[in-house]
Amino acid sequence: MKTTNKILALFIGAAATLSSCSLEETPYGFYSEDNFYKSEADAEAAVNYAYGCMTFLEYSRSVFFLGDMPSEVLTTKSDASKDNQDLNNWKVADFPTNGTLENFFKYSYIGINRANAIIKKVPGCDFDQSVKDQYLGEAYFLRAYNYFFLVRNFGLVPMQYSVVETLEQTASPKAENLDEIYNLILEDCRKASDLMGNYGSPRLGRVDKVAAQALAAKAYLYVASAKEHGVKLYRDMKRDVTQMYDSAAWYANKVVNEQNVYHFDPNLLDIYDVEKPNGPEHIFIMAMDRTGTSEGEYSKISKMFIPYIDGATIYLRQGESESFIPSHDGWGEYQTTSTFYNSFEEGDLRKDWLICDKVYNSAGEVSAKYPDNFQYPFSRKYIDPQFSGDKTSTRPFLIRYSDVALIYAEAVGPTVEGYRVVNYIRNRAGLGDLQPGLSINDFREAVYKERSYEMSYEGDRMYDIRRFNRVGEIEEAKGMSEDDVTFYPIPQAEINLNGSLR
Repeated sequence: MKTTNKILALFIGAAATLSSCSLEETPYGFYSEDNFYKSEADAEAAVNYAYGCMTFLEYSRSVFFLGDMPSEVLTTKSDASKDNQDLNNWKVADFPTNGTLENFFKYSYIGINRANAIIKKVPGCDFDQSVKDQYLGEAYFLRAYNYFFLVRNFGLVPMQYSVVETLEQTASPKAENLDEIYNLILEDCRKASDLMGNYGSPRLGRVDKVAAQALAAKAYLYVASAKEHGVKLYRDMKRDVTQMYDSAAWYANKVVNEQNVYHFDPNLLDIYDVEKPNGPEHIFIMAMDRTGTSEGEYSKISKMFIPYIDGATIYLRQGESESFIPSHDGWGEYQTTSTFYNSFEEGDLRKDWLICDKVYNSAGEVSAKYPDNFQYPFSRKYIDPQFSGDKTSTRPFLIRYSDVALIYAEAVGPTVEGYRVVNYIRNRAGLGDLQPGLSINDFREAVYKERSYEMSYEGDRMYDIRRFNRVGEIEEAKGMSEDDVTFYPIPQAEINLNGSLR
């Protein structure tokens, strides 16, 4: 993947200027083995640097632009950028110069290269082996994580197995097939799981053994489901569907039943309490804090979900209590569709408590409501009552315990354990148990539906739709060809710069 000199520097300079975990990027020049990785602090800085790609504005917002926006869950405002309008309206195939996709693609590979630098250099460092194992495990996890997102969005992508140190190494060819990509993803997950331990409690912005097991479960389930449903390229994979479901269940079981750090949070509101980022559900959560000095260190994600209401502080009711918390209003970029809002079961607290159709004043009186005073009911999963201007600590939820529990249920099918975890999630949301005695296909269909509500606004919905081969059912995608809806095209800018992609 050839790039301009400046972007190449970002891509290959992962180890050259890692004196801190600062998100300010001014790395120029090629990778040097002589000026870094001299101490444990150097290695930890490199690990923080690898995580840092995810907090870049262009990457963090793509979690929602790619994972929710093109689905039935969200739409966007009429004056959104053309790039985001095209994603929302499924016009990317006609305009392969989409800036949102270009940035996501670019930063994913920067993250991969930074992980590869750690994988190459840390084994030769002179400090405690257990610490080296943890850092290596995190690097393998991050490489797998980035490739998992790339393959689900773009299909066959270039493979970078080692750190890029020369210009010639940037022109990597595409993988020959999906098996090659998933071989790397799953092997990296296994290595990460073997190398890392558990922190003993969730740790903001970092991962442990459980996260690696969770990612393996997600990847195995994706392959099983996508092949079973005949998704392009997945249907040709040399992997057995039953074995893939069994492997997904095996890894998910380790998360759900064989560790004691993460578990269900019994309180829906606590899951999304910005002051509880290390809550029991948060296996992997992005690290952002309102005290940061630049966006990426702090977050404006809340502004994207909340509509513009009156330009002043608004108040949101805490469940059915008489307690109210403050928030700013927003820009209205991620807008709940009426179709999705109206599809919840009656009494579902994920709608009643976590989607706002009214706001209040400081006295607890309704000051504005949908549809009279604002355009759409909005998600309040990203609210920071301690906001400072536009600066918040709202963070994307990258892997959550309930997500893995539903993966477990889908993989094991209508067993006692499968029903147990689905019913817990439904009961927590104020709903009754799932209908008993379902066939395996009907049960998995019910889990697919349950995931749409439980994982809404968390960047997950489009990937469920993709693996069930149902992109063509989205209103804006109806009538499009399989080639156009299965994967996004690799950005034209990358094709122009990398001759092996043509």
